[in-house]
Amino acid sequence: MTSSKPPKTPDGRYIVVKGRLWRCTNPGLPEQERESWVQRLMRARRAVAGARRERDPQAEREARDQVDEAKRALGERGPVWWEDGAPDYTRCKIENTPYADWYAN
Repeated sequence: MTSSKPPKTPDGRYIVVKGRLWRCTNPGLPEQERESWVQRLMRARRAVAGARRERDPQAEREARDQVDEAKRALGERGPVWWEDGAPDYTRCKIENTPYADWYAN
């Protein structure tokens, strides 16, 4: 059986989806806070889908803003959560990053 989880870079900063890097949740968040933001993120994503079904652009914009707020609180967007000065490679093709060799192996 194969794992449904995408591969995570050795430093735990990114997951790889379809050859691109996506920033992981800040591992320094307290578990209860992380869970709360994940629940808010899922509600906001459902609201986006509902607004799109209803063809309500105002509701969709508000829901997308809620998604963004949750992703920023989780550390998946906005300023990076690591403190060593390394750049952010979110959305980059993995072959164009320092993780290319790791991924190729």
